[in-house]
Amino acid sequence: MKLKDIVGPNRYEENPFNKEDHEELKSYLTNYLKQRPFTLINLQNMLYCPDKYIEKAFNSLIKEGKSRIVPQFLKNELRSKKICNLHNNQTYYTTNTQYHRLIDSKKESPTDLVIDVDNDPKTQLLAKKLDGLLVDNKEELKPPPIAWKISDRILGTLGNFSMIIGKAKSRKSFFINIAISCAISNDKILNKFKSHLPADKNEVLYFDTEQGKYHVQLALKRICKQTNIDEPSNLKVYGLRSLKPRERLELIGFAINNNPNVGFVVIDGIKDLVTSINSEEEATSIASSLLKWTEDRNIHIVCVLHQNKGDANARGHIGTELVNKAETVLSVTKAEADKEISVVEAVQTRNIEPEPFAFIINEAGIPILIEDYVFRVETNVKQKNDLISMTEGEQYDLLIDIYKIQDLFTYSELVQQIKIIATRKFNKNIGDNKIKLFITQCKNEKWLIQEKKKAPYSLGHRSITKINPDPHEDGIDF
Repeated sequence: MKLKDIVGPNRYEENPFNKEDHEELKSYLTNYLKQRPFTLINLQNMLYCPDKYIEKAFNSLIKEGKSRIVPQFLKNELRSKKICNLHNNQTYYTTNTQYHRLIDSKKESPTDLVIDVDNDPKTQLLAKKLDGLLVDNKEELKPPPIAWKISDRILGTLGNFSMIIGKAKSRKSFFINIAISCAISNDKILNKFKSHLPADKNEVLYFDTEQGKYHVQLALKRICKQTNIDEPSNLKVYGLRSLKPRERLELIGFAINNNPNVGFVVIDGIKDLVTSINSEEEATSIASSLLKWTEDRNIHIVCVLHQNKGDANARGHIGTELVNKAETVLSVTKAEADKEISVVEAVQTRNIEPEPFAFIINEAGIPILIEDYVFRVETNVKQKNDLISMTEGEQYDLLIDIYKIQDLFTYSELVQQIKIIATRKFNKNIGDNKIKLFITQCKNEKWLIQEKKKAPYSLGHRSITKINPDPHEDGIDF
């Protein structure tokens, strides 16, 4: 019997609703709702049936123990308490007002009502999935296995992914060569990097999305030289430049999911897996893929991404999303003092932060570490990277160059002139805060004179104390 045979827009105008109709409607509701539960309001709208007949049918089902009705306000509460899944009868949701009217005759307590979710396959699946994700405080969990380390500091663990970021041509790919050499070898690389991959997960996949086949092969040859292994049996290298973003993503996923021994994966050019680096949807999708691959396969993935041209942040929405999810983020930059040197520093990590280090490329095209990196960096910073770090003579000479233009400057004019001269001197932009600090220091030294508040600044004299055995000889002014 079809629905229109029981009820319809004109059904109750032609004939009164009799006892047979009542039993027929009860039977229909019982059978139909076992397949698809609806709220009582939905049924009333769908059946074109007066409310009183629907309520009467439901009331009968309740009294006969064939159904239970739960108000909407109790639905989430009962689910959270798991007062469910042990009752064979169907349960229907209704509005709060209808619920109270329907149970008045039975005087049933809301806490006695049961939600039957076992008959819904989707609900069963979700409940099982949620139970599998439950974190138990008493369960003994071991730390994730280490994938690779530098000295005694962890760079990555299985079940996580890390990122390497840097400007174009900062030698990110050369550092990737170090990472891969470490992963495929049983020996320490450059006396610092060591793989800790388990024996059954020691295979490495290397995907390059930017370079042509020739240059990808050069990278592979460098890895072979670095490790002294002519043909690494546990390394597979793929050049994906000719493919579309979706194809690259699909093939990487296929390779990861169909290699039971893979433990370490490098994706040099993660941005080439999306069509737009600023698409929030694609960024979230890529991050989700990385999280799923690393956890499901218990592997470590290293991603490479460019930094913005104007700052040190990873590019686009994809950069923001991946930095937030990554276990470790390492930056590769060219040293200010020597562009032949690349500096690697930890931007963030969930482990103990590794010390920064630097490398250069030798005549054979192989990256090698610089042992005295820290000493070089500290010396260069003190000598030429900051207005305040200059010697007093250099600072005063900078003021002399400015006051060759004119005798008086307002504060804003002085800031602007210092910015111009300092930018030319250091070959980089100097921030306003550093300039204002420099002006304050010069005022304290009386190299800059201001007669009264808001008055322009003139150049003062630099006083030098001459070292002399005669204690009566004072400083000489120039």
